[in-house]
Amino acid sequence: MFQLVTGWVQTLYYGITVRVGDPRPQPGSAKYVKHRRRIHILVVTAYLLYTIYEADWQIRRAGDFYQDLGISPDVDERGIKSRFRRLAALHHPDKVSSAEAREGSEAYFVHLKLAQDTLLDPTKRFAYDRFGPDIIQWRHCSSVRDYVLVGVQAIAPYYVAGGFFMMILGVLGYLEWGRYWRYISFASLAVFEMHTVTRPYFPPITTKLLDPIITRFSHHPPYLPFQQLLLARKIMLTLFIAFSQLGPLLQQPQQAHQQKTEVAQMQQLARLEQISGGTDKEATRLLALDMAPFAGDEAALKDVKARLKDWLVENTIRADPEVRDAVGKVMGRRRMGVPAGARGNR
Repeated sequence: MFQLVTGWVQTLYYGITVRVGDPRPQPGSAKYVKHRRRIHILVVTAYLLYTIYEADWQIRRAGDFYQDLGISPDVDERGIKSRFRRLAALHHPDKVSSAEAREGSEAYFVHLKLAQDTLLDPTKRFAYDRFGPDIIQWRHCSSVRDYVLVGVQAIAPYYVAGGFFMMILGVLGYLEWGRYWRYISFASLAVFEMHTVTRPYFPPITTKLLDPIITRFSHHPPYLPFQQLLLARKIMLTLFIAFSQLGPLLQQPQQAHQQKTEVAQMQQLARLEQISGGTDKEATRLLALDMAPFAGDEAALKDVKARLKDWLVENTIRADPEVRDAVGKVMGRRRMGVPAGARGNR
């Protein structure tokens, strides 16, 4: 899908930027590949941002008990009762005359009554804020501990199955790019969710940072903890898609540069090997010419080899500064304690 949309956008881009009569970059050329890679990154990024916006829109459309009653999440018991009485006076089924409208009014009134009863109960309110409307179906829960245990049992399969699935994909080689950050992000989400559902207060990162920014620059109501967790899961899935789709695209220029560097190094090594081989052959040929007069004379060859060995020792090894210093130190230690004027090396 991304490749198809990228092709359409690239065609549209060339139609706008390339003047009529001018040649367009041909497929496979460096310019065409560069444009396609950048447009592909733009398309994937736009899609990922849209998925986050869509998740937020779905959360707002679903609503919550606070929005249905028209109260803030920090409202007290008195505020809940006062608001419900006002809404009951407006939407009570007895105030509706037609039978068709009465059915909808009864359903809405029951929903408002359920919202009030849930938020007036401190235990249910704690559970609702962290696990959402699913707690209405949780029977036999009478304490915060019961709700937390049931909630943890409900979310545990998500992380167990997700972690196992990530391990399988990693073993099969499908998560090569960004594998470390995938595990870190997944573990961070699990820690954040466990902290959110087990603490008696809302996460500080949302109450002190996220919610003030949202309410200041938009008409978006503050997120409840369960809404934050839903959005965080969607963002996590979006990050995984970004790692898979954008990672290789961002890494391609680096890989190309690295491949060019490796190719240049291999070419230089090949040239050095050729030069070294040619030099060795030439030295062997010159040595054979110098030794030609002594061919067949074993005694002369033996004498030449001995003199050549002595020459190498005197002019090459002993001429080295480090070797010369070491020999001087050894000779100095041997002559320590010898009377002045004595000859020899003892």
